[in-house]
Amino acid sequence: MIRDFDFYFDFGSLASYLAHTQLPRICAQTGAQANMYPMLLGGVFQATGNASPMAVPAKGRYVFIDMKRFADAYGVPLVMNPHFPIITTPLMRAATALQAQSEAEFQRYMDAIYRAIWVEGLNMNDPSVVAEVFARAGFDPAKLLAMANDQATKDKLKAVTLHAVERGVFGAPTFFVGDQMYWGQDRIEQVIQALKSSV
Repeated sequence: MIRDFDFYFDFGSLASYLAHTQLPRICAQTGAQANMYPMLLGGVFQATGNASPMAVPAKGRYVFIDMKRFADAYGVPLVMNPHFPIITTPLMRAATALQAQSEAEFQRYMDAIYRAIWVEGLNMNDPSVVAEVFARAGFDPAKLLAMANDQATKDKLKAVTLHAVERGVFGAPTFFVGDQMYWGQDRIEQVIQALKSSV
């Protein structure tokens, strides 16, 4: 019986944002819990030879149209961030640091960062904008950045990223139900079915 599933993500992934909005539905329909794994998608791309679909202009344009269709079907807001790509390393480090301290703060932080990037379209490459988003979400920007820059936090994020690659991850989001991997936010129904059939 499988009562949890693993979820690897990076804030810079539009598909990760959409999948994030559907995690409560997955849990509600299956009774399972999500094990969250912040990772560095850039590191995964480098290790696997993969690349963002945005690297191909025609594909990049289509991907946003496709994702907007999913967002509309899910009933969630989505804008194409004009500052894309977002360098998410400091954001993912902060997520890693908060996850180690408080599940509630970790969840609040994820919601705030996803909203800033994929709903408000903010320039999260700008440190002053990042600080404002942190403060608005109830965090002390200086304290959170210090936590993010702690060597133990950096090492943890790197280790999770490397382990993701070892498990076969090549993009985000990636789910695991037991040993079975599901890549992409469009695999949510398969994840739900796998969790239900494992009961």
